[in-house]
Amino acid sequence: MKKIIVPIDFSEHSEYALLAAAKLAKKNGAEVLALHMLEMSDVFLTKTDSEQQQKAIFFLKLVEQKFETFLDKPYLKDVKVTPIIKHFKVFSELNDVAKENNADLIVMGSHGASGVKEFFVGSNTERVVRYADIPVLVIKNKISNIDFGTVVFVTDFDKSCVKPYKEAMKIFDVLGTKLKLLYVNLPNELFRSSVEIEKKIAEFLMEADGNLDKLNDVGYQADYTVEQGVINYSNKVGADLIAIATHGRKGISHFFAGSIGEDIVNHSSLPVITFKI
Repeated sequence: MKKIIVPIDFSEHSEYALLAAAKLAKKNGAEVLALHMLEMSDVFLTKTDSEQQQKAIFFLKLVEQKFETFLDKPYLKDVKVTPIIKHFKVFSELNDVAKENNADLIVMGSHGASGVKEFFVGSNTERVVRYADIPVLVIKNKISNIDFGTVVFVTDFDKSCVKPYKEAMKIFDVLGTKLKLLYVNLPNELFRSSVEIEKKIAEFLMEADGNLDKLNDVGYQADYTVEQGVINYSNKVGADLIAIATHGRKGISHFFAGSIGEDIVNHSSLPVITFKI
């Protein structure tokens, strides 16, 4: 992990994300890219009128000053921090910034259980999760450490989840994390028998790891919804972080159809990290 993007709106929650990113950066020798997207109309930025141009310059300078104050934090000492200011056009621009800078991770703040509120003008956590091609770590509260002793990786053990699982293991191995794999068994047409689930899990682990060493680290939770199952199981095992694999705009694999991934991000009190399938 070499570069971490932190979207900044100068709020308390974006500072929680900045603190977590700083801890990760120190642990991995990474650079933090502090990103603020300033919403200004194309007319405002391109108009030839000198007064309009002066207004644009004024707002840009104002953000630069706020950045300088916001980034003056003791925990950023010895961390390379690069402020980036972008004119917000379409939401995919955040993913473009990640690609341009070869970023490995996005760390962002969220208001959490009451529903995700905008973290910078014109966008929100759900849309970050949906559009980002790299992992997104969503922070709800101030985190004292980022060791994440126990992580619950939620999956239906479909083969499409092998890639995000391997990406997750790269991060968790560095952090020395104990990984618990979770299958949530649902009623009605999504119900699977124990034999069916165990067969699918064995096939998944053989393809992903080439062995069944993690078989004892697989947990099962029967519940009415995936969201309830994930949160209940995470509370039961004392998890520090929830990890999920997402198809992005298409929703989440198999029983993760629709906006389940975003719901977990919204309502879990724990940090959540997403990996694109």
